[in-house]
This record gives sequence, structure tokens and C-alpha cells, in this order.
Amino acid sequence: MDVVIPGLAGPTAATAGGVLSLAGTWRVAGTDPRLTAVARTVRALLAPHLGDRLLPPEEAGTDTRTLELVLDTAPPAPPRLPVGVSPRGAAAPGDESYRLTITERGISCRATTPEGVFRAATTALQTIATAADHIRCGEVTDAPHYAWRGLMVDPARAYLTPAELRRVVDLAALYKLNVLHLHLTDNEGWRLPLPAAAAERADGTARQHYKTEDYRDLQDYAAERFVTVVPEIDLPGHCAALREAVPGLPAAPAPEGLAGRFPYVPPLDLADPATRSLVASVLTEVCDSTDGPYVHIGGDEALGMTADSFALAVRELRALVRAAGKRPLAWQEASRAGTTPDDIAQFWVDVPMMDLPDTQEELARRPELLAAGYTGDVVKALKRFFAPTDHDLARVLDGGGRVLLSPQSHLYLDRPYPPDVAPPEQAETAARLGFPAYRPRGVRHTAGWDPAAHGIPEERIAGIAATVFGESIDGFDDLATLMLPRLPSVAHTAWTGRAPDWNAHRDRLAHHGRLWHDRGLRYLASTEIPWS
Repeated sequence: MDVVIPGLAGPTAATAGGVLSLAGTWRVAGTDPRLTAVARTVRALLAPHLGDRLLPPEEAGTDTRTLELVLDTAPPAPPRLPVGVSPRGAAAPGDESYRLTITERGISCRATTPEGVFRAATTALQTIATAADHIRCGEVTDAPHYAWRGLMVDPARAYLTPAELRRVVDLAALYKLNVLHLHLTDNEGWRLPLPAAAAERADGTARQHYKTEDYRDLQDYAAERFVTVVPEIDLPGHCAALREAVPGLPAAPAPEGLAGRFPYVPPLDLADPATRSLVASVLTEVCDSTDGPYVHIGGDEALGMTADSFALAVRELRALVRAAGKRPLAWQEASRAGTTPDDIAQFWVDVPMMDLPDTQEELARRPELLAAGYTGDVVKALKRFFAPTDHDLARVLDGGGRVLLSPQSHLYLDRPYPPDVAPPEQAETAARLGFPAYRPRGVRHTAGWDPAAHGIPEERIAGIAATVFGESIDGFDDLATLMLPRLPSVAHTAWTGRAPDWNAHRDRLAHHGRLWHDRGLRYLASTEIPWS
């Protein structure tokens, strides 16, 4: 098989004569001391694919290929800086551009920054892990379109061990994603230690959670792969786990006629001094233990509280995070509390995107909604509740804020797979996974998403983030199966700024099952892809 570059990043390539055989032994070579850590990380990422064919850096045989890491003093051309916000908080996005040169003796990864060298090395790794036996020689130049390229996972609902989170970091890094958003709290779980102010009042029930040292170690591991961890403490709604741990927290004021009748856990009342003090201690400790500049405050689906109470809560949460030295990030609903140029809103839904039926006849043709317990009255109530989402994007833009794009129509990877793309041996798994109220969609649907479809000026887009909520997940293999093979499509769009050509994309993707197999990652062998 002749391969110029089977990675999914969409680089510019120029071919040359000759081929690089992938047989024999390999070594990672980087003599610049500024690349010592990068070389160590690249070796660790390569190990599952090369096994004992990966030699120590100082060894080389007559049949050894070299993956060379080089830090250039000057770029071959002016750097193309990406659009959006740097997840590491730099005043301007850093230079991740690189040049990859493939010769008959190995692959050279060159850039002006260690981060750029690492991005080149992940492209090289994709090439090595997915090609059958050789690669055509040539040169690749590449750079990202968006600065923020994220993935959210949901250990609040589906606990992931620290080791499993490290596997998620590795997968993100291999596809050039640079943010891991951890949804750490929700109704189903609270995955960080309760602060002293809460622990003194908690009921003592044992919970799976990450120790502070686990969280710090994960951030160190991610930083070595140029991935920034963003923790989310989802408030003022989604707070059942906190209410169970700390009984007696008062409910936020409810809209007229709904007090005591709303079928959800009541949101927190941030006007209550004791509640505000508790939340302040939570956010202060999270901010103190977070290395990156961003902390996500949630703000979504705060059902059963008045608009004024919600706005007050969002303003308090933002202020607490800023007082602790971090920048708040929130779901789009937070725009209803006001937006400034310093705010980032994560856009995930509007009513058309929810794809809800308009009539009882349409509902009857939606088995996934019927199976989830939807009725005509439920659909009408959902449309009423989510009606304000149709204006959230305008609120963000009118206030000067930026938008992190995570539309559930395409980037929510907890969407079920359609039965007709699941191979027979995976039919049961495909039927079990995914949020049941979402219309099932396959890989092509995800790959077809165009960021420009939302009409947002480029300079106002903070970046792109896929999400995988955990309602249907029972273990790491389920998470991997929901992500793969759809995650690389999102990563492609986040890196290039546009949807891939489907025919070329699926042909490249067909070889990535080898990469996932080497890493022990489960994936859905969708019949949309001609797996090789």
C-alpha cells in the first residue's frame, strides 16, 4: 500500500521518489535538550505500535529507521496562527505549525516550538501505525485552524479510573486535540473530594472520586502531551449529588406555579449565604488545584428556578472563579446572565437542533423517542423550556463574548449509532449505547458538520469541542466505542476548520482500526467504512 500521509489532519503534502519501509527497528532521536520530555512522551506513545522494534535512543542497527525530532530556529515561512482562544491562556495562540519529511531512512519532525514538534510526531505516529508496510517519501507542512480543540468526558455519571483518563488523554493527543474537559459533578456523582466546609456536614457515604494528587498527576500527564485539563463543576442545577452529601441546602426560587411541582432536583440558591459559602469553598479548591487557566461553571438546564435567581447564580459563579484567579467557562444558557468580551459560552443546543417532532403522527414515527418515554405533552414542554436557547447565540455575540462550538446535532458523541451501520456482531452493543432520545447518526453525519453553518464570525469562535456524556456508559470500552470511529472526524474539522471530503476521509479512516487495536481501544466497525 502506498501512503503519503494517512493521518486525518488534512496537511499539504509533496511527494518524492522512493519509499520508507516500515519494517525493521525504530528509534526516536532528539538531541536538543528542550525536546527531552517530548522525545520521552513520543516513545511512550509509539510503544504500543512498535513493541520490541522500538529501540532505546542510543541504539541503532543497520536496519533501523529514525523518527527525528528537530527544533528549528526560524520557520520556513511566517507562522499561521490558529483562530480562537489558547487553552493554556496565552495572550495569543501558540505556533503549532510543523514540517514532516519522509525519506528512505526515517521521518523528520521539525517545528519552531516543542508543541509543533509534538504535533508533527503524532502525524508520524498515525502514519506508522496505520500503514501496512511502507510510505512514499515526501514532505508535509501543516498547521491548525482552531486554537481550542477539545473533548469532554463525563466521569460524574460513568466513573473513569485515573488510568482510563490517561488513555483518553493519549487518544486526544494522537488526534491533535488539546483540551480535556472533565464533567466532574452532576446529579449522579461528585468526583472531587468535598472541601472541608462540605465534608464536615456530609453524610459520610463512600463515593468514587479522584484524590487531589490523582487530579494533579493527570494534569501533569496531559501537559506532557500538550493537553490542558478543564474541570467542570456543574451548578446551579445538576446538583443532586451535592444535595445528598450536604442535606438541607435551600432550593432556588421557583417560577410561579411550579414550586414543589417541578420533576427535577431543585437548583441551588446562590442568594443563600450558607450555600454561597459552600460553593465558594468548592470552586476555590478546584481553582487552586487546577494548573490551566479555565474552570467550567456549568450553567445548563437549571430547571425550576426563576430567571432572576439563575442570573444571580451565574454572576456569583463567574465572580468566584475570577476571584480565585481563573477564567470561567459556561454552557450557553449562562448568556442569559449577561455576556462580556471576557466570557466564553459553550454552544450545544437550540430547538431546531433538538430534532423534536411537531405532531403526534411524527412522534409515532420516532421509535427512539417513544422508547425513551416521550409523549406529545413531554415534547411540547421540552420545546417551551428550550425556547430561550434559540436566542443564546445572539446573546453571546451581542455581548462581545466568544463561542465554543459543541452542537449536539453533530458533536455529541453519546448519540446512538444507527442499526443499519452496526455489524451483526456489534448490533447489541450499538443498540445499548447512546442517549436514547437522540436520533441515531453514523460517522458520515459527524464528518459532515461544517463550523461555518452557524454563521458565527471566525474571530468570535473560541474553538471546537466534542462531548461524550455518560448516561449509557458502563465502563471504558463503552466510552471508546461511542468515540470511535467518530472522534477523528471532529478532530479533522477542529484542525482544518472544515468538514473533510467524505470519500477520502473514510478511506483514510479505514486504516485507523489498526491504531486502535494496537492500543486496546474498542470501536464500532461501522459498515460506512471499508475497514482494511
